[in-house]
Amino acid sequence: MISDVFIRRPVTSIVISLVILLIGSISIINLPVSQYPDISPPVISVSGIFTGADAQTVEQTVATPIETQVNGTPGMSFLQSNSTSDGRMSMNVTFEVGTNVDIAALDVQNRVSVAEPVLPEQVQRLGLTVRKRNPTILMVAALYSPKASHDIKFLDNYANVYIRDALLRVPGVGDVVSVGQDFSMRVWLNPQKLSQLGLTADDVGAAIREQNIQIAGGSVGGAVRKRGKVIYARSGR
Repeated sequence: MISDVFIRRPVTSIVISLVILLIGSISIINLPVSQYPDISPPVISVSGIFTGADAQTVEQTVATPIETQVNGTPGMSFLQSNSTSDGRMSMNVTFEVGTNVDIAALDVQNRVSVAEPVLPEQVQRLGLTVRKRNPTILMVAALYSPKASHDIKFLDNYANVYIRDALLRVPGVGDVVSVGQDFSMRVWLNPQKLSQLGLTADDVGAAIREQNIQIAGGSVGGAVRKRGKVIYARSGR
């Protein structure tokens, strides 16, 4: 038996053991080692809003058409969607580990574009957002006023204007969500007065939207335009 050979020749056994130990030491040094291996599956999120709709309406008119198109994307493992009573829809599409997240985001964006024509007009006008993000929350930061000199609306607006964009510019950050109170306006209509004036709820909504349009007021530092002076520009050769 082979064990008898090593028993009768101890020097040979020691030499072979040292050779095996040397080969193992060299192999350990040359083995590829990753400190932070990529084991997290890439996730693409799709979000939209249907103002005034309940959760069931959002699910039937927004989430279902998008799920029908996104389902079957190459490399996709599963998807899950959530519809809330305030008209918001969020969908997370999870792909297999090792999938190129840029290509996955492009595939999802193309399939969402196919579903857009059958979505409600308001959802099409507001648009859908496709982001490369992980649903796991990395950090939660609280913003407060030490002397209570500012309310929640002011703090939320300050965070969106000065803090959110700065955090989004940090490499590796997928999204920043601000939880607070946004400025809003609720309008109650009087059906009798609307009937007397010959107006409808759509007319009131259109008037409110017209007042919310931002129009450029002119230019700063430009040449003074005299009364009766007309500027005519044409392309020449």
